[in-house]
Amino acid sequence: MTDEAKRLFGKSRAYADSAGFRLNPDKKNVAWVIKGLIANRKKYGAYYCPCRIKHTKKEICPCYYHIKELKDIGRCLCGLFVKKIKKEVK
Repeated sequence: MTDEAKRLFGKSRAYADSAGFRLNPDKKNVAWVIKGLIANRKKYGAYYCPCRIKHTKKEICPCYYHIKELKDIGRCLCGLFVKKIKKEVK
């Protein structure tokens, strides 16, 4: 993993923790998203989410839509972030 990928991974994890969700436990998916973010930065000059077509600055990851997607389907479209599952209390 490159230094840039490690930095993005750390920032994404910290953001998820502070926002009340988590990074996807599927490490391959997370690696795919981070690789896509880095490729889009090189191509477009910003960390555009790889699951979106570049339209606006609002689509920089975490993109504008991720909160709604987490609420509606339990993950963002690219799968970088997933909803925390509440444990049952007995």
